[in-house]
Amino acid sequence: MTQFQIELIGMFAAVLTTSAFIPQVYKIWKTRVSDGVSLSMYLSLFIGVVSWCVYGYLIGSPSVLIANIIAGMFQLIIIYFKLKFK
Repeated sequence: MTQFQIELIGMFAAVLTTSAFIPQVYKIWKTRVSDGVSLSMYLSLFIGVVSWCVYGYLIGSPSVLIANIIAGMFQLIIIYFKLKFK
């Protein structure tokens, strides 16, 4: 496999895993209810994503870096909604 093909697999995986946050963001935004969301889980997940961003940058992997930047943005939105809609 070429490096390009490997990166394409990474991008495909990134799209799938990153888009998994969209339903949660939409549900909280639509219902204005965040009771079932664990703040500590999303905070620890966000810290992990920041670490993945650093790793992706250091190894020069666009798929790792871009996916985790987008996932981190979704996580920040969920954290914001969790705090706003207590």
